[in-house]
Amino acid sequence: MAMSNRLTFAGTIVSAIAVAILWGGNVSAVYPFVQFGLLSQTPQQLIDKRIEESRQTVAEKTAALDQLNRRLAAAAEQDQASIRGEIDVLQQRLWAEQWAQWAYGRLKPYVDDYLPATPFRVFVLVIGLLLVGTMIKDFFLIVNNILVARLAQRATFDLRKLFYRRTLRMDLATFSEDGTADLMSRFTNDMNQVGVGLESLFGRLIVEPLKMIVCLAGAAWISWRLLLLSLVIAPVAGYLVRWLAHTLKRANRRAMEEVAVIYTTLEETFRSIKIVKAFTNERQERKQFHDNSKSYYTKAMRIARYDALSHPLTEVLGITAISTAMLAGVWLVFSKETHLFGICMTQRPLNWASLGLFYALLAAAADPARKLSDVFSRLQAASAAADRVFSRLDRQPHIRDPKRPAPFRPHRRDLVFENVGFAYQPGKLVLSEVSLQIAFGETVAIVGPNGCGKSTLANLIPRFADPTTGVVKLDGIPLPDMRVRDVRRQIGLVTQETMLFNDTIFNNIRYGEPGATHEQVIEAAKRAHAHRFIEHDLPNGYETSAGALGNCLSGGQRQRIALARAILRDPSILILDEATSQVDLESEQAIQQVLEQFIRHRTTIIITHRLAVLSLASRIVVMHEGRILDMGRHEELLARCGFYRRLYQIQFEDLRQTA
Repeated sequence: MAMSNRLTFAGTIVSAIAVAILWGGNVSAVYPFVQFGLLSQTPQQLIDKRIEESRQTVAEKTAALDQLNRRLAAAAEQDQASIRGEIDVLQQRLWAEQWAQWAYGRLKPYVDDYLPATPFRVFVLVIGLLLVGTMIKDFFLIVNNILVARLAQRATFDLRKLFYRRTLRMDLATFSEDGTADLMSRFTNDMNQVGVGLESLFGRLIVEPLKMIVCLAGAAWISWRLLLLSLVIAPVAGYLVRWLAHTLKRANRRAMEEVAVIYTTLEETFRSIKIVKAFTNERQERKQFHDNSKSYYTKAMRIARYDALSHPLTEVLGITAISTAMLAGVWLVFSKETHLFGICMTQRPLNWASLGLFYALLAAAADPARKLSDVFSRLQAASAAADRVFSRLDRQPHIRDPKRPAPFRPHRRDLVFENVGFAYQPGKLVLSEVSLQIAFGETVAIVGPNGCGKSTLANLIPRFADPTTGVVKLDGIPLPDMRVRDVRRQIGLVTQETMLFNDTIFNNIRYGEPGATHEQVIEAAKRAHAHRFIEHDLPNGYETSAGALGNCLSGGQRQRIALARAILRDPSILILDEATSQVDLESEQAIQQVLEQFIRHRTTIIITHRLAVLSLASRIVVMHEGRILDMGRHEELLARCGFYRRLYQIQFEDLRQTA
């Protein structure tokens, strides 16, 4: 925790303590209202009366104690135990009165000199102190709310950044397994719930219990035994609150899972809106969304029902506690006794002012409990959300840097696959015993039917995944022995689905090399044959926004921007994964002209079905069912590999006729 956060937390605690003390102090105004208002006494009259009462009580108890001691000396042995018990009780009462007499004597000079001499003036003083105390309390409350908000927002800010950082570290397969919608739900809905919970945790969950402690401490000072009597229902309350907490947390977790499902439905529908409209399936999508929303509604109503129990439960328990104390306290005042059912409740008899203050303090302690019940469901929702966030936060990626990585050396020798096997699921191999050596500067094309493992093989090079068996080596060093960053900084990647960011064209190109100058970005665009259409066809040139996922550009334009991005990176290894499969003939010819120049003096892996791009390769690797079936030049494969010949006849001839 940073120093500023520590200071903020300390300020939160200090302001909360100040609010709690002033809260209890304001409630204590009940005593002078009862004593000087209802009983119409001045402070001077009250202190004199109390001193006289204490003097008389001390004299009476001393005489009674002497009498009991005489009875004890003359009593039979079987009666002595009972008399000793009476002596102990009377001795405690005498000590309490002697202490009270001493305290009243010390207070009398101050009361006579400084307190008003009429009940009305006492009222004015008490009301003035009450107003001042309330204003000071509210000042500290404002400070506390601001500090709590700052602390909660900073904590959420740091947690969100940490979650984002950890998520970016995860393997590529993790994003496919979790899904974008689920991650978005955790980043938005769950993180917001955590923020609300933190605000309640640092706010009311500190202030309100402190207010309760101050009020209960004041009540205990009047009569701690009477306070214990009023809290006999605490174990029952604790059990009910614990049950409600578990139930609410479970219900909130299920509701959050339903929110993630709604996010998934929205993402799929909006991303596939062209298909939805083309097949007129709006009604089906509405039904799907209705079902998901109805499921969330059901779970949200379950939360509402449990949440509705919290406030009445707290109120009933609070009223029960106060009612118990009221019955016992009123009986003690009327009877002027100190014992209830043989149990000592107070050292000195209670008066109406003390009992009124005791009830006021209990009621003041019940108010924070009521407010805590209002945030109870928020805390349980935050707890469920935190479980969902930390379940992802605590995961470790499978692709990690070694403890002692090999020193970085630019790729200059070869890229080797040694008996590589790979399976996404245990027992279901996608690649099997793949061995391939690619010399530096060589261009290799990989062809084969869909699902034969071409893209999977290419994904092993930047360590998007590691082989299940075998090893991939770069210049003789196994990739797991190198830093992931050192491997990937040498690789340029252009895929079939060109991904651009919702940013300017200039920044999308510079994404390949964030430290590139303006001139370098322009030069890369020129080499990718993108400069002309950027300057002449786009409204704001390089400052034109590409739109979400690059949807403001055509397929060919997106591919050339992606190629410019790879050119700017100037990688040692270039991977083209169906990079021209979705562009028109004119764009393909432009991209091919770029590639003819750019692939020189760098290792290039091309995954393609296009005959024109295939002609760039010095060697063609034919894959089938996860294995390398054959490799060689185009003419050699046509002559000796029947499988490649069939691929050529089915796919390449069709493409040539289309062209």
